[in-house]
Formats: sequence, C-alpha cells, structure tokens
Amino acid sequence: MSTINSVNSSTTDTSSTSKASNNQSLSQEDFFALLSTQLSMQDPSNPVDNDQMISQMASFSTVDGIGKLNDEISSLNTVMTSSQALQASGLVGQKVLVPSGTAYLSADEPSIRGVISTSAPINAIKVSVQDATGQVVRTFTVDGSAGGNVDVNWDGLDNNGNAVAVGQYTIKANGVIDGTSEDLYVSTYGHVSSVSLNSSSGAVLNMRGIGGVALSDVLAVSEG
Repeated sequence: MSTINSVNSSTTDTSSTSKASNNQSLSQEDFFALLSTQLSMQDPSNPVDNDQMISQMASFSTVDGIGKLNDEISSLNTVMTSSQALQASGLVGQKVLVPSGTAYLSADEPSIRGVISTSAPINAIKVSVQDATGQVVRTFTVDGSAGGNVDVNWDGLDNNGNAVAVGQYTIKANGVIDGTSEDLYVSTYGHVSSVSLNSSSGAVLNMRGIGGVALSDVLAVSEG
C-alpha cells in the first residue's frame, strides 16, 4: 500500500511541476497580486520607495504593451498576406513584365516581348537572342533614339527565318553610349499560370516555363 501511495505522490508532483513549467508568463492579474503582497509585507519603518514602485509598474506596462503590439502586428501581417493573395490572383492568365531577360517561348505564344532600358538615346541597339545552351539564334537591331525604355519584340524566328523550338530564351542588348559599348538592362514579359503564398516572401507568381517571381518584382502588367 505504501508503494502505491509513493507512486501517486510522485505522479502528482510531476504533474504539478509540468503545469508550472508550461506557464512561465505573468499576467496583469499576477503582477498586481505580487504588488499587493509586496505592499502588505513591507516594513512600515522602511516602506517601498514610490519611485521604485512606479518603475516596476512602468516596466510591466511596457512589457504588456509590447506583447499587445506583437499580436497586432501579427494580425496585420495576416491581413496584408490575404490582400496580396487577392491582388496576385487577379494576375493569373495575364502577362507581367519582370526584371529578367529570360522568357519562355511556347507553341501558343510564339513570340517574346520585352523592354530595353537605356540611360541615353542610342541610334541602333544591338539585340541578340540566346537559347538555353547559350547559343545565339537571332540577332537584330532596335531603334533606341528616344532613349529611356525601348520596346523589343522577337518573333521567335532564327537568323534563317525558321521557327525555333519551344523553350527558354534570353534576350541581351548592347549599345554605344558616349563612345563606349555597354550592355543594357532587359526586362521581359511572362505568362502567369498560378499564384503561391510564401510565409517569408508573400505572394509568388508562377511564370510559365520560368518559375516563381515575387509579386513585388513585377514592373508592369499587360493583357493575357
């Protein structure tokens, strides 16, 4: 019988310890209970200093306020994520301009459009199109005399006028600025096939044949 009582006692102690260890935070009620106890047990001849008491209350208020602020920020992040998801879902089936010269050529979209950015007017911008292996399949020039953002459109044909195979292709541009040959920044349009939500980067657009692109990286939206 004594053995059984020992086991029960041990189980009870373990359970109490477990509950105590699972609740390590103090609530506002706990704080005021401790404060009341402190006041009731203070030495009348040497009472707690008012400044010290105010400091304790201010510290607790600060910690409590930070906790509530964290909860509000968490709720705000949830709302923003939902808003991003709603915004991104409207882009499915559309074409978006992304900061990359690599795009996907498909059977139902046999051409690639993009934008070449230049800091100065260039009479003739040299454009080259490379396949996934880095082989140049097409070269041509684009009028960049207006400067700024220059539209570029590749019809999906090689230098011999033959249609190239479906796949990834990279558009590169080069121009002479102030007598120096410079590589120019190229952005291309891609088809949005679906949207994913990522806890760290938010809404991600899944581009056909390219992969994921963050919603925040989209430069422009075009009709599908």
